[in-house]
Amino acid sequence: MTASSDRRPAVAGTFYPEHPEELRAELRQHLADAARFEVGEPAPKALIVPHAGYVYSGPVAASAFARLRRLQGRVQRVVLLGPSHHVRVRGLAVPTHRAFLTPLGPVPIDRDAVASALALPQVCALDAAHAQEHSLEVQLPFLQQVLGEFQLVPFSVGDASPEQVAEVLDLLWGGPETLIVISSDLSHYHDYETARRLDAATTRAIEALRPADLHYESACGRVPVSGLLVSAKARGLHVHTLDLRSSGDTAGPRDRVVGYGAYAVA
Repeated sequence: MTASSDRRPAVAGTFYPEHPEELRAELRQHLADAARFEVGEPAPKALIVPHAGYVYSGPVAASAFARLRRLQGRVQRVVLLGPSHHVRVRGLAVPTHRAFLTPLGPVPIDRDAVASALALPQVCALDAAHAQEHSLEVQLPFLQQVLGEFQLVPFSVGDASPEQVAEVLDLLWGGPETLIVISSDLSHYHDYETARRLDAATTRAIEALRPADLHYESACGRVPVSGLLVSAKARGLHVHTLDLRSSGDTAGPRDRVVGYGAYAVA
């Protein structure tokens, strides 16, 4: 597969600032507010982070990304999975692009890793699944801010089993040079108290490494989350909850909220 042109940002200026200095300032503020999460915690192998606009989910995402600053220069590759919101995908879709662009600069694609993933029957090349997808894009400026330079292996995840996702993760698991990031919000558009109950149950399932307990109401990224839980359990890893809030806690009304959780796997 020949690499094509770069993938341009789809949600810069809506989900996060499109001007580099404004974006850096917002990232620095979110990460500074989350600095308490860095102390005394093991370095994560994987993270689960939300993907809404920064005003809503940025504080929660920062609680996870703040833990990566000590890994700058160590992490060389990020395997990033998120749900496909706009295009029906059978399995997992990779792009043909050379890089994903953000206001902070290009993030090069690890073409060798993409090629190895394409050898699996559940992985396809589909640029349309990435063109407008925010679930992956909104994580990139945070990753650029805390890691500096790295290569990206992005997957837009559609109809797949947890075991199919886990097979992809196991293929690319690597060592300390590889970080896995799963992008997922939690419950959607319930009142504040209902969302708290649903998200607490989802968190218990994630902490217990029980993908069978996740369902349609649990998380929009339940498929990639479930795959990570399968791989983590097989490797004897544990999930630690870093933050659990909703848009009703950050920047929105409480009659119709979206849940956000940040989790580390180590």
